Amino acid sequence: MLERLKSILRDSRDRERIAIALSRGGAMRQARNIDLRRPETWEFGGFSQNGEDGILDVLRSQLSSSNRYFVEIGAADGIENNTAWLLVAERYSGLMIEGNPHLTERAKRSVIPHSIGAEAVDMFVTRETVPRIKKLALHADPDVFSLDIDGNDYFIASALFEHGFRPKIFVVEYNSVFGAERSCTIQYRDDFVITAHPSELCYGVSIAGWRKFFASQGYRFITVDRNGVNGFFVDPSHFQAPFLDQIDGTGWRENLYQFRKFRRSSAEQFELIKAESLHTI
Repeated sequence: MLERLKSILRDSRDRERIAIALSRGGAMRQARNIDLRRPETWEFGGFSQNGEDGILDVLRSQLSSSNRYFVEIGAADGIENNTAWLLVAERYSGLMIEGNPHLTERAKRSVIPHSIGAEAVDMFVTRETVPRIKKLALHADPDVFSLDIDGNDYFIASALFEHGFRPKIFVVEYNSVFGAERSCTIQYRDDFVITAHPSELCYGVSIAGWRKFFASQGYRFITVDRNGVNGFFVDPSHFQAPFLDQIDGTGWRENLYQFRKFRRSSAEQFELIKAESLHTI
């Protein structure tokens, strides 16, 4: 009985969070003064943490064709992520993947009922599970693909392309602790979790590493968000060249959350993990 009551309370809080996210996102979306040359003017956050909803909103509006489908790896509880706005507000279908079964179940109860054809799947993603993701996804070229697992992101992205995925818009988390120039990522481990290093700073990919990787796939870099968390890349075959050519994006920003936590710059934060073995991209 107690667990049932807890579940009811969680569901009630999640419904309230969805309502707040829609209200906040709608107000912020309307308040923007968009300059297509400057991605920082695109941002708003309803369900996303760092303005991703707004950047994706503008990029989607410029697509030459759309299948109204997304894939997100690292979808958390389905409410606070990069694709919940697409699912709830824009009525997209898609695939949310999360490695924590409790969070996956919350997503199934909270946001999935708002969708037509969306799914939430419990899966700890490794290179070996990518073929399963390919089978689950309805489209190999979704409008939006979001990857945020605080770890093996680079290796998962490589495997996704090897298995035929080619999203129109790809948003990835980067780790600002590696700086703006260092092209690297962590060493691959199937069981990697962010707490593997006590500082929780040795994870993911540098922005220079992502830029090198996506350039090798024929993608264009757009920008990073103002909080220094995500990088945005697009397949130029789905956009008009004049739109892409005019964009003056930001190449790197300090991760605001890590700066607040450690009260020191990314260069100083890197000193905490400099002894760790990194993979050069």
